[in-house]
Amino acid sequence: MTNDNPVPERDDRYYLLDAPMGRALVHLAGPMMAAVAAGFIYSIVNAGFIGSLHSTPLLAAITFGLPLTAIVMAVGGVFGTGGSSAVSRYLGELGNVTGEAADQLRSKVRAYSAFTVWGAALAGVAVAVLGLAFLGPLVTLLGASGDTAAPTAAYVGVLLAGTPVLTVAFAIEQLVRAEGAARASMVAIIASTIANFGLDILLILGLHWSVTGAGLAIVLSNVVTVCYLAWHLHRKSPEIRIGLRWFRPDAATAKEVFGVGASELLMSGFLVVSSLVFNHIAMSYGDSLLAAFGVAQRIVQLPEALAMGVALGAMPLLATTFGAGMVRRAHQALGHGVGWVAAIVAVFALPLFVWGPDTLGLFSADPTVLAVGARVLTALLVSALFNGFTGLAITWFQATGQVRPATILSVTQGVLFIPVLFGAHAWFGLTGTIWAITVSEVLCCVVAVALFTRQHRAPEAVTASASSDADPVAAS
Repeated sequence: MTNDNPVPERDDRYYLLDAPMGRALVHLAGPMMAAVAAGFIYSIVNAGFIGSLHSTPLLAAITFGLPLTAIVMAVGGVFGTGGSSAVSRYLGELGNVTGEAADQLRSKVRAYSAFTVWGAALAGVAVAVLGLAFLGPLVTLLGASGDTAAPTAAYVGVLLAGTPVLTVAFAIEQLVRAEGAARASMVAIIASTIANFGLDILLILGLHWSVTGAGLAIVLSNVVTVCYLAWHLHRKSPEIRIGLRWFRPDAATAKEVFGVGASELLMSGFLVVSSLVFNHIAMSYGDSLLAAFGVAQRIVQLPEALAMGVALGAMPLLATTFGAGMVRRAHQALGHGVGWVAAIVAVFALPLFVWGPDTLGLFSADPTVLAVGARVLTALLVSALFNGFTGLAITWFQATGQVRPATILSVTQGVLFIPVLFGAHAWFGLTGTIWAITVSEVLCCVVAVALFTRQHRAPEAVTASASSDADPVAAS
């Protein structure tokens, strides 16, 4: 199906429904790649600020905080992913109807939009209260002990206090992209990154608040994100509304948002458990492995972040075209996304193979951290390619509202890592522990290919792909 009512080029929806695929992805994924690259740069700088204090326990503390960050993102992702996917599909349908049917779809879009933002806020408050009430046990659960316990508690405590802001920021950013406004999302993320950088200078170097300053900088910079994007939706969005009067937490809305968003929560939840297990095993080799892993992760975030930018940019394109019944265009978008991810990882990972080990010295002068970090960096670079493909597959299933394969693949990412880690640790020691994540990412990619292949071999999916006016539901 083609769009019978072409959208003007000045409208963001043009890139979702009418633009040539290469141009559409440049418009939608390009800003997101720039935005997540800016976030990557901040992550490097943030670790550099902490590393400049020449304290391995402080560097380990922010690594211990990574699982909590993943939890917060997962909570925001339940609402952001589930809500934005539904909003994009309904916006796609909106172009095919008029009159009362169009009014009903507009009401749905606004109800889902408000549910996305206010639901994320309430969930963030719940996480904050529970986390602060059990801060001591939580720090122990994260794996911190001895010299790392106190800085980890300080860092985690600040993040927990700001969790409502963080969950809303993550959700509203996805909501803005639901109607193709990738540039607004990019502006918000870059502005937040600049604010974070300035706050790090003030709080870490100026006021000497160490990891407490790092956590506070993250929270306050996300306030910038929320304020800017709320203003954008209020002043410039043609359909999305987030006012409290549109917040209607009925069963149907919750079911659709949680149905798709649950895959995000399950994936992140299992990954958090995996991180905790890894932390405990890594500590048996001393603080050096954990610190090296945290530093290497930040370096490898460059190709991974750019691949994530492709998936984030493709999400509204996949969901809107699928909702509009333009299934062939949705498949074209997915194919272009796969090509982009492969090119990105190849272009950015190869230089890191050559010069990556040298960059480790920017974060730590500990010779043990540098030696182990070089091995960890190699393993993570290999896994980046497979992780990018798996992420695109999950995005496809989420965007098209296919709950079961999205959930299966999301759970697989977390479940596989634990037995692989235990086996590799028992049989190959330090080397096996380092390469366990790579092995699990390869296996996850195999599962993703199997799920996608099975879907497209189904008679109804083949029919939907071949027909220009297929019903979007039939393709699932």
